[in-house]
Amino acid sequence: MILSKCQPDKERQIRAIFEKQPFGELERLVTQKLLDVIKKVAKDELESETWLHLVARLSGRTYEQMRVTLLEFLDTDVFNISVENCVSFLDPLIETWDIDLVTFAMEIVLNRRLAPGHPRKFEFVEREGDQPSEELPGFERFLRDTSLSGEASEEEIEFLKRLRFNGKQPTPLYYYREWQNLRDPLHFRTRRQNAILVNAETLSLRFSTPF
Repeated sequence: MILSKCQPDKERQIRAIFEKQPFGELERLVTQKLLDVIKKVAKDELESETWLHLVARLSGRTYEQMRVTLLEFLDTDVFNISVENCVSFLDPLIETWDIDLVTFAMEIVLNRRLAPGHPRKFEFVEREGDQPSEELPGFERFLRDTSLSGEASEEEIEFLKRLRFNGKQPTPLYYYREWQNLRDPLHFRTRRQNAILVNAETLSLRFSTPF
């Protein structure tokens, strides 16, 4: 359903990325931003019976069903969003979404009957600078285990070192998988594709990654 809302001229390209990396960094990024926008609208209209009746009608639900579904939806996250959530809220609220696969700038156009106003736009800017010190025992074990990291280049090691996980402690195997993703030839056929997937890896720090 998420792909069905994508701009038609981008759908084929984005579908190919989604299929190569099922629920990978790009798909999580898109899903998270759509979820953030819909939740913001839902919270603003939580007490509006008129709005709930309209959403219920558009999604084929009763008003009572929509009240229960809405409260459950506000408690969900990007890793637990269900088909019911998509049918009830994503489908009626989202008209289209688009993303620049190099800069990851996103534009989300909402159904004006349910969320009047301008399209929501998001920009992601990479900044260079000192990173706060953080103990990463899993990363240190990854480096010490030459069966996992023996062929990693200095550039690849530096990239892995800069990943941040909001207090989570990834395992050595996690770093190995991330390193393998960097080297996967399916994902790095051209310089442009390199930019797309490396930027996606960098943006993965915005999510709480399950280990």
